Amino acid sequence: MMDTMRISVTGHMNITVDTVPLVRAAITELLGNPSDLVGVSCIARGADSVFAQAVLDVGGRLEVVLPSRDYREAKVKPDHLVQFDALVGRASVVRVMDFDTAGREAYEAANDALTVGVDRMVAVWDGQDGQRAGTGTVVALARERGVPVDVVWPTGAARD
Repeated sequence: MMDTMRISVTGHMNITVDTVPLVRAAITELLGNPSDLVGVSCIARGADSVFAQAVLDVGGRLEVVLPSRDYREAKVKPDHLVQFDALVGRASVVRVMDFDTAGREAYEAANDALTVGVDRMVAVWDGQDGQRAGTGTVVALARERGVPVDVVWPTGAARD
């Protein structure tokens, strides 16, 4: 039996529509053809959902981490609901952080969960980060914990 490879994701929510196929192709290439892959994602709009779909497309299992019990109702925008619900429906595990409402503490707990018990992290990141608890913060936390990080930002990728 092969060891399970656990890979989490962090990345920008505001990648452009034209960037999605570029990022999906780069992630798919990075994932390769694993025998036993678990992808760990918060399935937010953008990078998280692109990664989650790529994991499923290569035959991996999806583990979803939601920051709070109200995350879907409070934070998932109408144009992302169909994809969000589809990914939750295909997840082998859905883990909800112990917070009633989405907020800084809930996001920090979810980001923390992405760096524990994983073999690698994929960061869909342009290297710029102005916000706290943003992609750069999660990358730094993963690296502090000794989790190898693969940065994905293909030529032509952009943020809105």
